Parts: sequence; C-alpha cells; structure tokens
Amino acid sequence: MDTILFGLFAAAYIGLAIWTIKIYKTERVISAAFLVPVILGLVYDNSIIAAGRFIGEGSFLQFVNALRYWYHAFFTPLLVLFSWKTLEQANISWAKTKWLRWAAYLLTAALVLLELFTEVFGMELEAAWEYGVLTYSNTASSGGPPIMVLAVSVVLLAASIIIWRNQKWIWFFLGSLVMAAGSAVQLPIESGAITKLFELALLSSLAATAYFQRNREEV
Repeated sequence: MDTILFGLFAAAYIGLAIWTIKIYKTERVISAAFLVPVILGLVYDNSIIAAGRFIGEGSFLQFVNALRYWYHAFFTPLLVLFSWKTLEQANISWAKTKWLRWAAYLLTAALVLLELFTEVFGMELEAAWEYGVLTYSNTASSGGPPIMVLAVSVVLLAASIIIWRNQKWIWFFLGSLVMAAGSAVQLPIESGAITKLFELALLSSLAATAYFQRNREEV
C-alpha cells in the first residue's frame, strides 16, 4: 500500500511543481523560485521510495537513495529564503532591509553546512523494508528530527504568523502548523507514508501563498 501512496505523492508533487513554475514565470513571484527546487527534490524523494522494491537491493538503489540525503541537505534550507521573500512581498518594511537579506542567506548556508556535517558526511546506508517499501536508511543518523529541519520549521512558523497578521492569509500558518504537529505526534497508523502527507500539505500551502501574493501591493 505504501508503494502506491509514495507514487501518488510523487505525482502530486509533479503537478505542484508545474503550478509553482507557472506562478514564477507568469506572475513573477520571486518566492516561488525558491520553492521549485524543494518541490522537485520531493518528486525525486517519493519516486525513489516508491520504486525501491522494483529496483531491488544493490549498489544502484543505495546510490540513488544517497542522493535523497544530498538533495534534502541542499534544497530544504531554501525554505528560509522563501520565508524571507514572502515577508518582503508583503511589503513589510524591515523585511526589505539589507541586514535581513544577508541574515536569510547566511542562515540558509549555515543550515546546508550543518545538515552536511551532521547527517550526510559519513552516512552509512543499509537496506530496510518497511510496510512493503524498500529504501536505504542512514544508520549513522542520531535519530529524531535533524536540527536543520527544526530550524526551518521555526522560521516557517514565524513568517506564517506575520503574514497571517499583515495580509490576513491563514493558509501559510495552517500548513506550517500541520507539518510541525504531524512531525511531533506519533499517529497509530501502520504506514511510513503519513509524514509525507504532512509535507505535501505544507508545500501546497507555500505554493498557494506565492500565488496569493502575485499581485498584492498592500501590507
């Protein structure tokens, strides 16, 4: 069942990627540009997980799973830049300052390096079956949500509250809240795909936020 679910998530992300690219190209919403690589990374992530049982154990599946960790390290921190740009697009004055722009880029770079040194460099991948899905998991990981993911979640929540307050747009906040709550609570469901549903809810809310801001000039 999980194989089907991961395949459906991959298809949903393909549709979301196409929409987000369209938002950027036709509406010139810069925040959408930061979102596209994250969504494409999730297309890859879910596709590899869904295809694992058909590829079978071996060096090739191990390699393509290793790329999942690399993509996650480089792409997920881009959500910090998405958050900053969203605030700027809301015409929030302090979000347009040089110091915040540099702070956003420096934090993004720092989170990429943090994830590389704590999760990617030195990772040890071993084949693992879970709910009918075959992947290669990093056994060298400390377990629990990585610091990078926690930091990105805090930034998203903070930005979403500001957008809710200034533009009366609640969906950014709800998507961030659902993702944070879903990661913190262990649901009694026999599936490894449930967290991917929370991720899809988050990314959909972010794409919707970019679309919402397409022609807005007021705070």
